[in-house]
Amino acid sequence: MGGAERGSVNRRRLLYGGAAAALGGAGAAAYAGGALDGQEASAAPRGHPGYVDVVADFGAKGDGRTDDSAAFAAAYAYAESRVSDGTGRTVVDVPPGRFLVTRPGALLDADRPRRPANGLRFRGAGLRISEIVFAPPATAAGAAEGSYLCRNNDTWQNISFEGLRFTSGTPGASFFYSYSTGGAANYRFSDCEWMGEWEYGLALDGSNTNSEMRWQACRVGGAYRRAFLYSGLSLHSEDTAQQDQFLNYWFTDMNVTYEWGNFLEFPYGGSVTCRAGSYIVTGRRPVPHPEYGFESAFFRFPRPAHFDGAQRFHAEDIRFELRDPSVVVIDCAWNRGTVRFNDCDDTAHAFKDFSAGLRAHRYTLTDDGPLVRYDSCQLVGAHRYRGAAAGVRARYDMCRFASHPQGEFTALDAGTGQDVVRFTDCVSAG
Repeated sequence: MGGAERGSVNRRRLLYGGAAAALGGAGAAAYAGGALDGQEASAAPRGHPGYVDVVADFGAKGDGRTDDSAAFAAAYAYAESRVSDGTGRTVVDVPPGRFLVTRPGALLDADRPRRPANGLRFRGAGLRISEIVFAPPATAAGAAEGSYLCRNNDTWQNISFEGLRFTSGTPGASFFYSYSTGGAANYRFSDCEWMGEWEYGLALDGSNTNSEMRWQACRVGGAYRRAFLYSGLSLHSEDTAQQDQFLNYWFTDMNVTYEWGNFLEFPYGGSVTCRAGSYIVTGRRPVPHPEYGFESAFFRFPRPAHFDGAQRFHAEDIRFELRDPSVVVIDCAWNRGTVRFNDCDDTAHAFKDFSAGLRAHRYTLTDDGPLVRYDSCQLVGAHRYRGAAAGVRARYDMCRFASHPQGEFTALDAGTGQDVVRFTDCVSAG
């Protein structure tokens, strides 16, 4: 760190550290409640540069034992107080340590849809250096609306999380609930990791936006009773059929290596791109799920009735490991749109006895689609096609089939025409 940067940090602590110390625990509680001595929390120290440290400024311990909920809640309330003309003004720093949080919404608890805000940044010291352990009471984690570390009710856009590890200390807790009718969008995660057993990673609800979200160089570990990213939770949506605007989700250079559960579940459609990385499910569900049984899917796209929105999925340069017959790469029942795999490989365990019987890619087809395409992929097992459709709906170009000759690569349900799949310059197992 250069001298100028050290000087700015020291000045920040001189400006704010004294004020925070003077406020003490009561002041932190007042900030967490959104007000200070009956006033709006905007009565914060003047001249503050907009960087707060949950340890230096709000007294978090980061020792893995002390409950730091109040410190994080105070840091968020302070950041909220600095919103001016709809623009955020604060970076929340989380230094090295293991921070125990038991209060739902302590990291982010936005519930002011009439006061929209734009721009909030949570900055850790690095993956596995700054860790937040979310351990709410078990009764809260099992409640109907779940227990979320972050909640955004139609308020914030442009939120970024950097260099942080999030661990569920209570099985069934959830990381982020986002409700939007136009006010929640543009989330970015870089160099972050999730561990522990979650109900949801991110659960999206509402009828508009919840869009433009990016994950870059992150690791998705742990386990998910439902899904890491679930679009269309329908807790508060006034018209669930309108949940069709889940647009533009990018996952780049990811390490998706988790124990069980679904990675992405988009029952209301969406526009999703997954580019580069390794995707592995290391185990199987300990108990059967009412909908999935023991299966875990990287990409599960069922289709409840809804208005027509985007239905587009693209996977590129990804290596999948199918270690167990309960692992599914994709199960798609979208009624239109496109699905494309380009330069992907799921043959790492093609030598195992169960591999030839895998049906890890599954599609339900209609006359309108989805249109399915595989380019330059190496594929294990056979691909299953269901539903009635006229004409070619799936195409394989220059692919290698590891388990079966081309004529036995597709498993067609009764009623599915033989002409729905076309092969071009493919190579079959020897």
